[in-house]
Amino acid sequence: MRKTKIALITGATSGIGKATAQLFASHGIHVILCGRRQERLKELESQLSSMTQVHTLNFDVRNREQVLEQIESLPSPFSEIDILINNAGNAHGLDSIHEGSIDDWDAMIDINVKGLLYVSKAIIPKMIARNSGHIINIGSTAGKEVYPNGNVYCASKHAVDAINQGMRLDLNGKGIRVGAVNPGLVETEFSEVRFKGDTERAANVYRNFTPLLPSDIADIIWFAVTRPPHVNIADLTVMCLDQASSTIVNKK
Repeated sequence: MRKTKIALITGATSGIGKATAQLFASHGIHVILCGRRQERLKELESQLSSMTQVHTLNFDVRNREQVLEQIESLPSPFSEIDILINNAGNAHGLDSIHEGSIDDWDAMIDINVKGLLYVSKAIIPKMIARNSGHIINIGSTAGKEVYPNGNVYCASKHAVDAINQGMRLDLNGKGIRVGAVNPGLVETEFSEVRFKGDTERAANVYRNFTPLLPSDIADIIWFAVTRPPHVNIADLTVMCLDQASSTIVNKK
Protein backbone atom coordinates (compact mmCIF):
# COMPACT_ATOMS: atom_id res chain seq x y z
CA MET A 1 0.00 0.00 0.00
CA ARG A 2 1.39 3.41 -0.99
CA LYS A 3 2.35 5.49 2.05
CA THR A 4 3.94 8.58 0.52
CA LYS A 5 1.33 11.18 -0.34
CA ILE A 6 1.10 13.04 -3.63
CA ALA A 7 0.12 16.72 -3.75
CA LEU A 8 -0.86 18.75 -6.80
CA ILE A 9 -0.32 22.50 -6.41
CA THR A 10 -1.56 25.08 -8.89
CA GLY A 11 0.20 28.40 -9.20
CA ALA A 12 3.33 26.68 -7.91
CA THR A 13 5.95 28.95 -9.47
CA SER A 14 5.70 31.85 -7.01
CA GLY A 15 4.29 33.07 -3.73
CA ILE A 16 2.13 30.79 -1.62
CA GLY A 17 2.21 27.95 -4.15
CA LYS A 18 6.00 27.90 -4.31
CA ALA A 19 6.38 28.10 -0.53
CA THR A 20 3.90 25.25 -0.10
CA ALA A 21 5.72 23.11 -2.66
CA GLN A 22 9.02 23.72 -0.87
CA LEU A 23 7.56 22.83 2.53
CA PHE A 24 5.80 19.73 1.25
CA ALA A 25 8.96 18.55 -0.51
CA SER A 26 11.02 19.06 2.65
CA HIS A 27 8.67 16.57 4.36
CA GLY A 28 8.97 14.04 1.55
CA ILE A 29 5.56 14.65 -0.04
CA HIS A 30 5.69 13.91 -3.77
CA VAL A 31 4.67 17.08 -5.58
CA ILE A 32 3.08 17.92 -8.92
CA LEU A 33 3.97 21.51 -9.74
CA CYS A 34 1.52 23.31 -12.04
CA GLY A 35 2.06 26.69 -13.64
CA ARG A 36 2.19 28.77 -16.81
CA ARG A 37 5.90 29.65 -16.65
CA GLN A 38 7.89 26.67 -17.86
CA GLU A 39 11.30 28.08 -16.93
CA ARG A 40 10.21 28.64 -13.35
CA LEU A 41 8.67 25.18 -13.18
CA LYS A 42 11.94 23.60 -14.29
CA GLU A 43 13.94 25.73 -11.86
CA LEU A 44 11.72 24.71 -8.94
CA GLU A 45 11.76 21.08 -10.03
CA SER A 46 15.56 21.14 -9.98
CA GLN A 47 15.53 22.69 -6.51
CA LEU A 48 13.09 20.19 -5.00
CA SER A 49 14.09 16.96 -6.74
CA SER A 50 16.89 16.36 -4.23
CA MET A 51 14.24 16.10 -1.50
CA THR A 52 11.36 14.26 -3.14
CA GLN A 53 9.83 13.07 -6.40
CA VAL A 54 8.66 15.96 -8.57
CA HIS A 55 6.55 16.18 -11.72
CA THR A 56 5.66 19.38 -13.57
CA LEU A 57 2.59 20.31 -15.60
CA ASN A 58 2.78 23.41 -17.77
CA PHE A 59 -0.71 24.81 -18.37
CA ASP A 60 -2.96 27.81 -17.82
CA VAL A 61 -5.89 26.99 -15.52
CA ARG A 62 -8.13 29.15 -17.75
CA ASN A 63 -7.76 26.64 -20.57
CA ARG A 64 -10.20 23.82 -19.88
CA GLU A 65 -8.77 21.48 -22.52
CA GLN A 66 -5.20 22.00 -21.27
CA VAL A 67 -6.22 21.37 -17.68
CA LEU A 68 -8.04 18.12 -18.44
CA GLU A 69 -5.40 16.84 -20.87
CA GLN A 70 -2.44 17.65 -18.65
CA ILE A 71 -3.90 16.10 -15.51
CA GLU A 72 -5.04 13.05 -17.47
CA SER A 73 -1.46 12.70 -18.80
CA LEU A 74 0.06 12.18 -15.34
CA PRO A 75 2.28 9.09 -15.24
CA SER A 76 1.29 6.23 -12.98
CA PRO A 77 3.54 7.19 -10.03
CA PHE A 78 1.75 10.57 -9.83
CA SER A 79 -1.77 9.67 -10.95
CA GLU A 80 -3.36 9.15 -7.52
CA ILE A 81 -3.50 12.65 -6.03
CA ASP A 82 -4.01 12.75 -2.28
CA ILE A 83 -3.84 16.52 -1.74
CA LEU A 84 -5.06 19.24 -4.08
CA ILE A 85 -3.98 22.81 -3.36
CA ASN A 86 -6.14 25.13 -5.49
CA ASN A 87 -3.81 28.10 -5.22
CA ALA A 88 -3.71 29.69 -8.69
CA GLY A 89 -5.33 33.11 -8.58
CA ASN A 90 -4.88 36.73 -9.54
CA ALA A 91 -6.09 40.29 -9.20
CA HIS A 92 -6.08 42.66 -12.16
CA GLY A 93 -6.60 46.35 -11.59
CA LEU A 94 -8.08 48.31 -8.72
CA ASP A 95 -10.79 50.30 -10.46
CA SER A 96 -14.32 51.39 -9.74
CA ILE A 97 -16.98 49.24 -11.33
CA HIS A 98 -17.79 51.81 -14.03
CA GLU A 99 -14.11 52.29 -14.94
CA GLY A 100 -13.03 48.67 -14.81
CA SER A 101 -11.55 46.75 -17.71
CA ILE A 102 -13.65 43.88 -19.10
CA ASP A 103 -10.41 42.05 -19.93
CA ASP A 104 -9.41 42.34 -16.28
CA TRP A 105 -12.80 41.03 -15.20
CA ASP A 106 -12.51 38.07 -17.55
CA ALA A 107 -9.01 37.23 -16.28
CA MET A 108 -10.08 37.24 -12.63
CA ILE A 109 -13.23 35.20 -13.17
CA ASP A 110 -11.55 32.76 -15.56
CA ILE A 111 -8.58 32.08 -13.26
CA ASN A 112 -9.99 32.48 -9.76
CA VAL A 113 -13.32 30.75 -10.35
CA LYS A 114 -13.41 28.72 -13.55
CA GLY A 115 -9.77 27.61 -13.27
CA LEU A 116 -10.35 26.30 -9.76
CA LEU A 117 -13.41 24.42 -11.00
CA TYR A 118 -11.62 22.90 -14.01
CA VAL A 119 -8.76 21.55 -11.89
CA SER A 120 -11.12 20.25 -9.22
CA LYS A 121 -13.31 18.54 -11.84
CA ALA A 122 -10.25 16.72 -13.20
CA ILE A 123 -9.20 15.40 -9.78
CA ILE A 124 -12.23 14.93 -7.52
CA PRO A 125 -13.76 11.89 -9.28
CA LYS A 126 -10.61 9.84 -8.65
CA MET A 127 -10.59 10.92 -5.01
CA ILE A 128 -14.21 9.78 -4.74
CA ALA A 129 -13.31 6.42 -6.30
CA ARG A 130 -10.63 5.92 -3.62
CA ASN A 131 -12.83 7.35 -0.84
CA SER A 132 -9.87 9.52 0.15
CA GLY A 133 -8.43 12.96 -0.48
CA HIS A 134 -7.88 16.46 0.84
CA ILE A 135 -8.65 19.72 -0.98
CA ILE A 136 -7.41 23.10 0.19
CA ASN A 137 -8.86 26.08 -1.66
CA ILE A 138 -6.89 29.31 -1.30
CA GLY A 139 -9.35 32.13 -0.87
CA SER A 140 -8.83 35.62 0.50
CA THR A 141 -10.11 38.07 3.05
CA ALA A 142 -11.63 39.63 -0.10
CA GLY A 143 -13.98 36.65 -0.10
CA LYS A 144 -15.23 37.64 3.34
CA GLU A 145 -15.80 41.37 2.75
CA VAL A 146 -15.90 43.86 -0.11
CA TYR A 147 -13.68 46.94 -0.32
CA PRO A 148 -13.78 50.01 -2.57
CA ASN A 149 -12.61 49.29 -6.13
CA GLY A 150 -12.30 45.58 -5.30
CA ASN A 151 -15.68 44.77 -6.90
CA VAL A 152 -14.97 41.91 -9.36
CA TYR A 153 -11.90 40.58 -7.54
CA CYS A 154 -13.94 40.41 -4.33
CA ALA A 155 -16.79 38.77 -6.25
CA SER A 156 -14.41 36.10 -7.57
CA LYS A 157 -13.12 35.35 -4.09
CA HIS A 158 -16.65 35.28 -2.67
CA ALA A 159 -17.29 32.66 -5.34
CA VAL A 160 -14.30 30.65 -4.08
CA ASP A 161 -15.79 30.84 -0.59
CA ALA A 162 -19.14 29.54 -1.89
CA ILE A 163 -17.49 26.80 -3.97
CA ASN A 164 -15.48 25.69 -0.95
CA GLN A 165 -18.66 25.39 1.10
CA GLY A 166 -20.46 23.62 -1.74
CA MET A 167 -17.61 21.13 -2.17
CA ARG A 168 -17.66 20.33 1.51
CA LEU A 169 -21.40 19.66 1.40
CA ASP A 170 -21.35 17.63 -1.80
CA LEU A 171 -18.35 15.53 -0.78
CA ASN A 172 -19.57 14.80 2.73
CA GLY A 173 -19.48 11.05 3.33
CA LYS A 174 -17.02 10.42 0.50
CA GLY A 175 -13.85 10.42 2.59
CA ILE A 176 -12.60 13.76 1.23
CA ARG A 177 -11.65 16.66 3.46
CA VAL A 178 -12.36 20.14 2.05
CA GLY A 179 -11.19 23.42 3.51
CA ALA A 180 -10.17 26.95 2.66
CA VAL A 181 -7.36 29.22 3.80
CA ASN A 182 -8.19 32.90 3.36
CA PRO A 183 -5.12 35.14 3.70
CA GLY A 184 -5.01 38.89 4.07
CA LEU A 185 -1.98 40.85 2.89
CA VAL A 186 0.81 38.48 1.84
CA GLU A 187 3.98 39.91 0.32
CA THR A 188 4.11 38.18 -3.06
CA GLU A 189 3.90 39.15 -6.76
CA PHE A 190 0.16 39.68 -6.21
CA SER A 191 0.28 43.49 -6.20
CA GLU A 192 2.75 43.66 -9.06
CA VAL A 193 0.29 41.67 -11.17
CA ARG A 194 -2.65 43.76 -9.95
CA PHE A 195 -0.85 46.99 -10.89
CA LYS A 196 0.42 45.55 -14.18
CA GLY A 197 4.13 45.74 -13.53
CA ASP A 198 4.18 49.01 -11.59
CA THR A 199 6.75 47.79 -9.07
CA GLU A 200 6.83 51.02 -7.05
CA ARG A 201 3.08 51.04 -6.52
CA ALA A 202 3.17 47.33 -5.69
CA ALA A 203 6.02 47.75 -3.19
CA ASN A 204 4.12 50.55 -1.46
CA VAL A 205 1.33 48.13 -0.56
CA TYR A 206 3.66 46.32 1.85
CA ARG A 207 5.62 49.28 3.26
CA ASN A 208 5.66 50.47 6.89
CA PHE A 209 4.16 47.35 8.41
CA THR A 210 4.99 43.64 8.57
CA PRO A 211 2.81 41.66 6.12
CA LEU A 212 2.36 37.93 6.03
CA LEU A 213 4.92 35.91 4.09
CA PRO A 214 4.18 33.02 1.73
CA SER A 215 5.90 30.71 4.21
CA ASP A 216 3.36 31.73 6.88
CA ILE A 217 0.51 30.49 4.70
CA ALA A 218 2.44 27.36 3.72
CA ASP A 219 2.83 26.55 7.43
CA ILE A 220 -0.93 26.84 7.90
CA ILE A 221 -1.62 24.63 4.88
CA TRP A 222 0.82 22.05 6.26
CA PHE A 223 -0.94 22.15 9.63
CA ALA A 224 -4.31 21.58 7.93
CA VAL A 225 -3.20 18.60 5.85
CA THR A 226 -1.40 16.90 8.76
CA ARG A 227 -4.34 16.81 11.16
CA PRO A 228 -5.71 13.37 12.09
CA PRO A 229 -8.05 11.96 9.42
CA HIS A 230 -11.18 12.83 11.40
CA VAL A 231 -10.21 16.53 11.65
CA ASN A 232 -11.09 18.95 8.84
CA ILE A 233 -10.05 22.61 8.94
CA ALA A 234 -13.12 23.83 7.08
CA ASP A 235 -12.44 27.55 6.81
CA LEU A 236 -9.61 29.66 8.17
CA THR A 237 -8.95 33.39 7.80
CA VAL A 238 -5.50 34.78 8.61
CA MET A 239 -4.16 38.32 8.65
CA CYS A 240 -0.95 39.87 9.93
CA LEU A 241 -1.03 41.66 13.27
CA ASP A 242 -1.16 45.09 11.62
CA GLN A 243 -4.16 44.28 9.43
CA ALA A 244 -7.69 44.51 10.83
CA SER A 245 -9.57 44.43 7.52
CA SER A 246 -8.92 44.90 3.82
CA THR A 247 -8.85 48.69 4.31
CA ILE A 248 -7.56 49.06 7.88
CA VAL A 249 -3.83 48.49 8.13
CA ASN A 250 -1.67 49.95 10.87
CA LYS A 251 1.19 51.54 8.93
CA LYS A 252 3.91 53.15 11.04
